[in-house]
Amino acid sequence: MDKPNLVDSELKVMAVLWEWGESPARQVAGELEERYGWNVNTTYTLIKRCIKKGAIERSEPNFMCRALVSQEEAQRQGTRDLVDKIFDGSVNKLFASLLGKKELSNDQIDRLKKMVDDMDK
Repeated sequence: MDKPNLVDSELKVMAVLWEWGESPARQVAGELEERYGWNVNTTYTLIKRCIKKGAIERSEPNFMCRALVSQEEAQRQGTRDLVDKIFDGSVNKLFASLLGKKELSNDQIDRLKKMVDDMDK
C-alpha cells in the first residue's frame, strides 16, 4: 500500500515530529508558530488532516502526536509522486532533466555510479 501523499504544509508538521518524536499537539503548534507564524488552529487542522491520512496517530492525554510515517517513507512517496506527475513515470526523464541542467563534479558522478552499482547487487 502506498504511503499517504502529504502536501508541503503537512510535511512541515511531520518534520517537527520526525525531529522531536512523540509530542503534544500544543508544542508542535508552538514550534510551527515560531518557524512559520502559523496560528494554533492552522496547525491543529493540519494535524487532523495527517491523522485522517494515516500519517499521524493521536493519543490521550494531552493530544499526543506520533508520526506513523518515517521521513524516508515520505521522501520515497514524494519522489514517486514527482516522477509520475512531472516525468510521466519515467525515472530516465528525471535523471536526464537533472543531469542536463548542471555539470556534476567527478566525485558526484562517482557517488551516483556507486549508488547504481549497489542497486544491482
